[in-house]
Amino acid sequence: MDFLRPARWEEALAAKAEHPTAVPIAGGTDVMVEINFDQRRPAQLLDLNRVTELHEWETGEEDVALGACVPYTRIIENLRRELPGLALAAHTVGSPQIRNRGSVGGNLGAASPAGDSHPPLLTAGAEIEAESVRGSRRIPVEDFFTGVKRNVLADDELIKRVHIKKASGPQQFSKIGTRNAMVIAVCGFSVALHPERRAVRAAVGSAAPTPFRASAAEDFLNAALEEQGLWDNGRAIPPSVTQRFAALCSAACNPIDDVRGSAAYRRHAVGVMARRTLGWVWDSYRGSAVGGAGTDEGGARCA
Repeated sequence: MDFLRPARWEEALAAKAEHPTAVPIAGGTDVMVEINFDQRRPAQLLDLNRVTELHEWETGEEDVALGACVPYTRIIENLRRELPGLALAAHTVGSPQIRNRGSVGGNLGAASPAGDSHPPLLTAGAEIEAESVRGSRRIPVEDFFTGVKRNVLADDELIKRVHIKKASGPQQFSKIGTRNAMVIAVCGFSVALHPERRAVRAAVGSAAPTPFRASAAEDFLNAALEEQGLWDNGRAIPPSVTQRFAALCSAACNPIDDVRGSAAYRRHAVGVMARRTLGWVWDSYRGSAVGGAGTDEGGARCA
């Protein structure tokens, strides 16, 4: 196995063009597990740790340009106000050691349906900036995943940055696992309010071949909030609306039975998380309407 160590981004792109099957590695939290268990034996590893710009981020007026190798710990420490949903999800990733090494770019590259960062990226509105020696493109996160551990990246492309819309309202994340820490999600759920557009976005992880937005549930809830004037009057969402939203989220799932949980349990759990998480995020919005913070900076919840 060859170990390629480019020092600059241009060198990394050239190496990937020359060796299309080379596997990128930065934190190694997924790749090294597969290699150690002999599940993968690539001809080349492409080490990106010396490419400085991949470890940096830039906060603009509307979004955050997050370098592909920025570790979860730095998101938690520095970006919890701009990206509260992603910061909450980052809290649930592995151990402190894993959070110090793992990154959103690596999570996207692995494209696991259970990736913790994926639902918050879907609800916040994100684009993946991919580049090769042929040029660059930005891919909406909804179009990025194509199947279990598969994505739309070409063989010669690398993820450079993830562009994520800054929060304009409360966001929340919930995850169910077999224990409270260092666990792969049985299923995950994220919800984000966008008051300026009077819109709610909801996304589910580990309950289908790819992470996905619960579009039917979003449409129903957006209509109900508008019809009842809840964005303006700040009242609680009626239980019947919350229950219907949860049922639509559950119905959108296409899970499997595996060692972490049955398909039936996943559908049930997504419904429970949708109901509870919507309650948390709407309570935060109601508080902000009377002078509270516009985003939720609390800890991630275990449903």
